[in-house]
Amino acid sequence: MVKVKIFSGQESIYLAEEIADFYGHPLGKCKLQKFKDGEMQPVIQESVRGCYVFLIQSTFAPADNMLELFLMIDAAKRASAEYITVVIPFFGYARQDRKDKPRVPISAKLIANLLETAGANRVMTMDFHADQIQGFFDIPVDHLKSEAIYMPYLEKQNLSNVTFASPDVGGVKRARTYAKHFTRPLVICDKYRKRANEVAGMTVIGDVEGADVILVDDIVDTAGTLCRAADIIIDKGAKSVRALCTHPVLSGDAYKNIENSKLKELIVCDTIPLRGKSKKIKVLSSAKLFSKAIRNTHEHRSISALFVGG
Repeated sequence: MVKVKIFSGQESIYLAEEIADFYGHPLGKCKLQKFKDGEMQPVIQESVRGCYVFLIQSTFAPADNMLELFLMIDAAKRASAEYITVVIPFFGYARQDRKDKPRVPISAKLIANLLETAGANRVMTMDFHADQIQGFFDIPVDHLKSEAIYMPYLEKQNLSNVTFASPDVGGVKRARTYAKHFTRPLVICDKYRKRANEVAGMTVIGDVEGADVILVDDIVDTAGTLCRAADIIIDKGAKSVRALCTHPVLSGDAYKNIENSKLKELIVCDTIPLRGKSKKIKVLSSAKLFSKAIRNTHEHRSISALFVGG
């Protein structure tokens, strides 16, 4: 069987080391050299000729993380790697997936084009902001779901009084998946914005009286929407509010917003490293899921077997 080599970008080493450990294969040697002006040159320090290469890098801010990944792909391609899979736990710029107003880019499509142009043969990621982003690629995409991490975790909890909720209309499908799996009620928070990252108003659709509510979302950025939803749900008579959010972007006043909100707990994955501290935030590892997906890809086995109910 073709040999596997796993490498990581600088900002995702913390996760890549854990993935490699679960896989049972040491992380490949790679260093990032920088010129005085900040220009980057990633150097793969071992042969990858004829190998299945997996490059792990989340593409959160700054944009250098994304550029580093493009350069690593090019380096592996020029070193005669047999097959290059980019493992992007958090896929940056995925929120810009359509033209919602004149003269704006569809950034998710552009990033897909750039990954293919750089030489990627396959993309592996978790919880795109929108499922249709898979269609932006002309190469295979393994779209993992955080449900495979969260659902086993929730099954160990007492869910007898739980109601699942979506913090906005766009996330209803995601929240409904949990409600259906656990046979629990679903409520929706309908919001409207005056500008990006600022919620102007919100309405709760459904009954939360006396319930332990779990909000479900893919990204928590400034946490404005999430905290506003938690506060309104408590005001509507809920007993408690927790949240499941895959990617902890947590920019701006996010940590302050979470601490000052009525949110009891925020459960996130480790696709992005936490930059601050909060007693309300609990982190679950995604490493085991990604290591299984890497193994199944290498051994030409089904990825859907890793999904809940797959």
